[in-house]
Amino acid sequence: MDSSPDTTPATTTAAPDAPSAPAAPAASTAPAAPDQLAPGIWRVPFPVGHVYLVRLPDGGFAAVDTGVPGSAPAILDALAAVGGRPDALRQIVITHFHIDHMGSAADLVAATGARVLAGAADAPYISGAATEPPPLPTPKERALYEQVLAGLAEAGTPPLRHVRVDTELRDGDPLDGWPEPARVLHVPGHTPGSIVLHLPASGVLFTGDTMGLGPDGRLVLGPFNVDRERAVASFRRLAALPGVDILCVSHGEPIRTGAARALQEATPETDWL
Repeated sequence: MDSSPDTTPATTTAAPDAPSAPAAPAASTAPAAPDQLAPGIWRVPFPVGHVYLVRLPDGGFAAVDTGVPGSAPAILDALAAVGGRPDALRQIVITHFHIDHMGSAADLVAATGARVLAGAADAPYISGAATEPPPLPTPKERALYEQVLAGLAEAGTPPLRHVRVDTELRDGDPLDGWPEPARVLHVPGHTPGSIVLHLPASGVLFTGDTMGLGPDGRLVLGPFNVDRERAVASFRRLAALPGVDILCVSHGEPIRTGAARALQEATPETDWL
């Protein structure tokens, strides 16, 4: 298998995200049990950055994102709970380079041999070949950003390890081996190479941090963007997708049905100002 992680600890800590909390949640590697959202799709809930597992037709699994560093044992426990051995993890799809999304990818690759897929424009940051661009938070986001960083440090989050990207994904690419057609959409703004995964047949959208759910249940723009204007445009592109019913967000509760209405009612232009 052509996949070898870079095991050198990173010298930077890619920006975390927490659109669903007014203050920093405590990082943890002990999530609740996997939560089934649709046939063959489970959420592994973490205090910072949920992980999703998707059962593949060959009996294997794909993971969408990997949580903060140190989350791999809990993810493997969740995989076992839904019927998968470690070597059943075939794919790890990273929606963007932030620490709560790529944080445990290197450990999972080492434990399972899974291949890593990510947006082409974020691949250099995930592999460590380039320095991550910092977010440009609004004044309202800045205090939250500092709280989240402090929470991760207080929790003793292990250093970030970069990992090689085996497959660079671009807008419109299909995902091979999934149980139904799954399309990659490039949604820049949160990071240069942020991606989401759209499953039109079942109405499922894995959103990364283009959006999240606030504590009041409202769908909001993800904070900590490198380009807020492009992030809003990406949000609007997703809101125009037909037939979206389930939103697999990374922060806050997923929307289990009726996501199209939440997307139509969202006002990302005014969020976090």
